[in-house]
Amino acid sequence: MSTRRFRMPGLGRIGVALVAAAVSLPILVACGNSSSTTDSAPSAADAASFPRTLDTVMGQVTIPHAPKRVVVLDTAELDSVTLLGIKPVGAVLPHTKSRGGFPDYLADKVGPATDVGPLLEPNLERIASLKPDLILSSKVRHEKIYSKLSGIAPTVFTETTGGPWKANLAVHAKALGLDQQAADALKNYENRAHDLGAAIKAKNGTLPTVSVVRFMAGPTRLYLNTSFSGVVLDDIGLPRPASQVATDPKKTMKDVSPEQVDQADANLIFIATVDDPGKTEKGAVTTSPIWRDLAAVKDGKAIDVSDEIWMSGIGVQAADKMLADVAKATGVEQK
Repeated sequence: MSTRRFRMPGLGRIGVALVAAAVSLPILVACGNSSSTTDSAPSAADAASFPRTLDTVMGQVTIPHAPKRVVVLDTAELDSVTLLGIKPVGAVLPHTKSRGGFPDYLADKVGPATDVGPLLEPNLERIASLKPDLILSSKVRHEKIYSKLSGIAPTVFTETTGGPWKANLAVHAKALGLDQQAADALKNYENRAHDLGAAIKAKNGTLPTVSVVRFMAGPTRLYLNTSFSGVVLDDIGLPRPASQVATDPKKTMKDVSPEQVDQADANLIFIATVDDPGKTEKGAVTTSPIWRDLAAVKDGKAIDVSDEIWMSGIGVQAADKMLADVAKATGVEQK
């Protein structure tokens, strides 16, 4: 498979690496990110708008007052609530983070949240003991225990996670009474993504094709334009190889064998790996002749990135970190 090379004008491979290493990574945090709270919602929440009733995938849910004790049962919900200045009283840990702990990129925002996991079987007794007034998750994760969760506190589900992360943020924000704050944060992020794409094109004369590869226990995966990371790359304006373009929004990834990894051929490859690489195919794949023949690999543009940001972050804050990774990889300073 042949991929047109994407090069930084006037720079050899060594020069590109030096530029990339020198790029600063200022991340402009979305509106509301810096709010410091413990178990209470920001004062900006409109208490007068409660009670409010939401039409959710599980039916109507009435929230009697502005939530102050929130439990989140997945990483997308964790990104959403901390974006809006809320430190949840309970949350689950990322299920692919074998060393434990909440996401590093949110470490200073989560606070002393109680671990109520594991993800697929949340501890209902522990959740109830926290006396939450709102529980956030998704149907794809916890449909089977919805009735038990809703018996503890008003429970708001989205349909699924990943690709529809922007719409999901709006649902989370509506449940919290922070609709406008979320809309402003999302708009600010989208403006930064657009500006980054324009800067990459202005600097290099073209936009590089980009692949996203994930190594985890089991098959190697390519993440499609419909995934969380795919949406972020699309917001920047970066084209994807045909192998990673889907028209079905429910199809967000594809498994490939080591012999099929040439489908990752692109000008840039971003590589996410769960934190125990020994359980993945990464070693075998990245030492194979097929991998070494990929354009990005030959040009030194196959770049390792954080799995908990690119794969399980699924929110504005993780997306902002992705923008920084892309800026560094393309030698563009992010404004």
